[in-house]
Amino acid sequence: MSPAPDERDRIRAAMDRILADHPQRSNGALTIVALALEADVPRNALTQRHTDLKNEFYDKVRARRQTPDSEKRLRRQIRRLKELRASDAEEIVQLKGDVEALVGALHQKTVENQLLRKQLAEGTGAVSMLPLPSRTVDHPVPPGLA
Repeated sequence: MSPAPDERDRIRAAMDRILADHPQRSNGALTIVALALEADVPRNALTQRHTDLKNEFYDKVRARRQTPDSEKRLRRQIRRLKELRASDAEEIVQLKGDVEALVGALHQKTVENQLLRKQLAEGTGAVSMLPLPSRTVDHPVPPGLA
C-alpha cells in the first residue's frame, strides 16, 4: 500500500502544530504516537515509511531543549527501578543476617538435643534441665524468635 500523496505534508503540519503547542487532534505530547494522531496517519508511517520525519521531529524537540515524553517516562521508570533495587539490597542484607542467626540457633538446639539424648541413653534416670544458653553477639536471634 503506497502512502497518500499529502502524507508528508500532513506530518510536517502536525509537527508544527505540536511544537507550537496548538495541537488539534492529539494531546500534544512530544511523542511519535501523538504526532501520528495529529497528522491522521498510522504510527508505522513514521516508524517505517517516513523515518526521516520522525528523526526531524525528535531533533526539533531536542533543539528546543525539551525532552521527549517517551524519554521522560523512561527516566521516571529508571529512577523507580533504582529505588526498588536499593530497597531490595537492604532487605537482602537483613535476610542474610537473619539466616546467620537462625543457623546459630539451630546449631545450639542440635547440640542441646544431642546432650539430652546422651543423658537418656545413659539411663541416669531423669533428664536434667539444660542451663539456658547465653546469647552471643555472633548469633543474635532475629526479632520474633527470641
